Amino acid sequence: MSPTKTPTKTIANGRLKVTLPARAPQPQLAPVPLPAPKRAAPSSAPQRVAAPVRDERDTVVELRGVSKLYGAGDTGLERATFAVRRQEMVFLVGPTGSGKSTIMRLLIKELDPSEGVVRVAGRDLAEIGRKKIPYYRRNVGVVFQDFKLLPNRTVYENIAYALQVTGASRKQIRSTLPDILRLTGLSTKLHNYPHQLSGGEQQRVAVARAFAGHPPLLLADEPTGNLDPETSIGIMQLLYRINRAGTTVIVATHDREMVDRMRRRVIELRRGRIVRDEATGLYAREENTNELGDRLRAESATVDAARSVLGPKQSKKNAPKR
Repeated sequence: MSPTKTPTKTIANGRLKVTLPARAPQPQLAPVPLPAPKRAAPSSAPQRVAAPVRDERDTVVELRGVSKLYGAGDTGLERATFAVRRQEMVFLVGPTGSGKSTIMRLLIKELDPSEGVVRVAGRDLAEIGRKKIPYYRRNVGVVFQDFKLLPNRTVYENIAYALQVTGASRKQIRSTLPDILRLTGLSTKLHNYPHQLSGGEQQRVAVARAFAGHPPLLLADEPTGNLDPETSIGIMQLLYRINRAGTTVIVATHDREMVDRMRRRVIELRRGRIVRDEATGLYAREENTNELGDRLRAESATVDAARSVLGPKQSKKNAPKR
């Protein structure tokens, strides 16, 4: 190829002609593509607003957008979403009809959700057929308010029965039961029948039976509802001991004093909705100044209305105590 000639310019400067090379046109540079921005690796550290990223293997219970509608049009649960980690202890609180028992019944697959997903140990409960439900329930311990003990069997036989239905041999039962009896404080009651026990002792048997197979999940529905305060403390200590042994425990309760003392995670429900989820909460959320003012004004309005209807003497007697 012939060499490219450099273009020139001629400039007249008096008698002298100066020939200068013209500026060569600058080559057009092709645009250089910018590298795509690197995506930040997902962090497991908790954020201020978003919920912390959790390992699915660490999650025992998960509800995602779960609703339950009953036949009469009543709402048992509305778009409930929460997760419970392994070895966590959680209290479900709220007034009667708020959805606590609905959650419990969903977790033992006594009910199916109208919408949403319920998972236990990573498995969608909707995938469990009717014939497999008894096998699933063997991995979930349940404590009821009314004990549900077998009246014609001793303490030992009631607890042993829970192991028999899981296929445990007599040798396995004989080696397992002494530890469970010691854990629950029933070593001296193993030959007693339910009618020979106090309410607190019967509830201990119910807890021991639920824990006999060392399930990964234990559900307690109002476990202290029929017990006096001192006996309730013993039952909660027992559930705490079981939780420390590695079992995830979920308790539905109205026991305000017990929840406040335990200072564990609290999920509050109202009319089927989750309104509060605190890591170390009280039974009732503390009021802010505006809420306190609203409540006091509402109480004052109630007193004024009573005075106008009953008269000042009667209204003092019926006025709500603050």
